[in-house]
Amino acid sequence: MAIRNVLTGTKNEALRKKSREVKSVSKRIKTLLDDMKETMRVEEGVGLAAPQVGVLRRVIVIEYEEQTFEAVNPKISNEKGEAVGEEGCLSVTDVRGTVKRPESVTVVYTDRDGKAQKIEAEGMLARIFCHEIDHLNGVLFVDKMIERVE
Repeated sequence: MAIRNVLTGTKNEALRKKSREVKSVSKRIKTLLDDMKETMRVEEGVGLAAPQVGVLRRVIVIEYEEQTFEAVNPKISNEKGEAVGEEGCLSVTDVRGTVKRPESVTVVYTDRDGKAQKIEAEGMLARIFCHEIDHLNGVLFVDKMIERVE
């Protein structure tokens, strides 16, 4: 495993590109997942998307409340409600702000073993999934920010 550099800045072009779908969970993708988890832990984040480490593939990792998710090609298949909450980002280090997100989401994805998975996420976990999936589409939380938090 290796710690990767996290790209930063709202004007960074690599963070603004749409990621490509992963065709199969290869050894390379598994190495990427391992590297992303290690990088996220070192950076003290709760989620990390592949574009944040310069890889334009639809891959995210999340660790929240002792749960770890390694999601390949994640998609939100259903969302319910609305919640406004505070967010920050490892790629936008100097800003925190409030963002409106769904209160709950259903996310479908492929895990590191190539198996289809589905999770019903609520509250903060739903927010994290939405935030990381936005990264895969070149969207940063500041694009949706309602107000800055000092």
